[in-house]
Amino acid sequence: MGTRGTWGTWGKRTDGLLAWGRARPWAVDGPLLALAVGVSLWGVYTDGHPAERQWWAYALALAGSLPLWWRRRAPWAVLLACAVPTCTLSVLAHFAMPQIQVAMAVAVYTVADRGRDWQRAALLAFTVVGNVVGTRSFGGMLFSLVVAVGSFVLGSLVRELRRLAGVEAERARQAGLRAASDAARAVAEERARIAREMHDILAHAVSLMVVQAEAGPLVVRGDPDRAVRAFDAIADSGRDAMVQLRRSLGVLKEGGAAPALAPQPRLAELADVLQRVRDSGVAVDAEIEEAGPAEVQAAAFRIVQEALTNVVKHAGARRVGVRVAVRDGALLAVEVVDDGAGAGAGAAAGVDGRSGGRGLLSIRERAAACGGSAETGPRPDGPGYLVAAVLPLDA
Repeated sequence: MGTRGTWGTWGKRTDGLLAWGRARPWAVDGPLLALAVGVSLWGVYTDGHPAERQWWAYALALAGSLPLWWRRRAPWAVLLACAVPTCTLSVLAHFAMPQIQVAMAVAVYTVADRGRDWQRAALLAFTVVGNVVGTRSFGGMLFSLVVAVGSFVLGSLVRELRRLAGVEAERARQAGLRAASDAARAVAEERARIAREMHDILAHAVSLMVVQAEAGPLVVRGDPDRAVRAFDAIADSGRDAMVQLRRSLGVLKEGGAAPALAPQPRLAELADVLQRVRDSGVAVDAEIEEAGPAEVQAAAFRIVQEALTNVVKHAGARRVGVRVAVRDGALLAVEVVDDGAGAGAGAAAGVDGRSGGRGLLSIRERAAACGGSAETGPRPDGPGYLVAAVLPLDA
């Protein structure tokens, strides 16, 4: 653990130092230039041949090092600018050449790192041929090749590391974009889910409340007991709507606290919905088989609820049948059929797009979200409307 921590700290310091150097290239190039100039001039000064220690030798040594200051801007031009005076000095005063030509090693490294492909290929060929042909001893040739080719290999390695770092950075950027896109899509899906929940809850509750409220004044004198039941149904619908709204809006709770959400509605809770529909004056025949995981039961509950809401609001039906049953052991079949106005119900519910309703669209969306499908339309066997959905039990 201690060793890993030490290496981690050292790695962070190294990365910080490299980043500091990249932001301040002069802090690296300045010392390199001073080292190259110093080594070249010292080589001329200590060559042991006073005849070769002339002003022009110092000038050539200096000219072969000074261009390094611009190596990052024009690697190939700097290499040529360093090579011409260096080669001239090697021909005219070979013993004035230092053992390691720092300026040429740095120039070769820079081209290998930053140069174009053809420049790098030409440099490698020139380096090998030049050192083999231009060196006067076998040992000197090997040493020069090691220095020159080693500089080239080091520059190529840094070039590849930089390329890989760029690839990783691009991958990270793409991953960030995908994460942002996924987050935006998740937000949109959650907003759509909340919109469906609120629509189903409010449309169902308000429709029943309106029907009961309209019936109340008509029976308040002639049938007080029925009027009381109507107002009780209004209160029950309102309370149920409030409970379900709190359940759906819990996900919007602020402050980062975990919302206290009630469970999603299950098929067992359809009994209350069916009873409220009966209280509104519509006879309900129901066969409910409680099966499937929670999300499938919740989808089936909302589909039945929305279909019954359309019946109460638009169909003018006297009777409605509700069937929820397992089919073939792998599907949950949902069917709501009424004896009301048929196509008129569909038009009123927004099927033709004129009313702006989204009830039947919500039914199809809920079925599709579970991997199933839904069909809506007039009954083929008589007056009325049919809503049918099939939901996979392994959704």
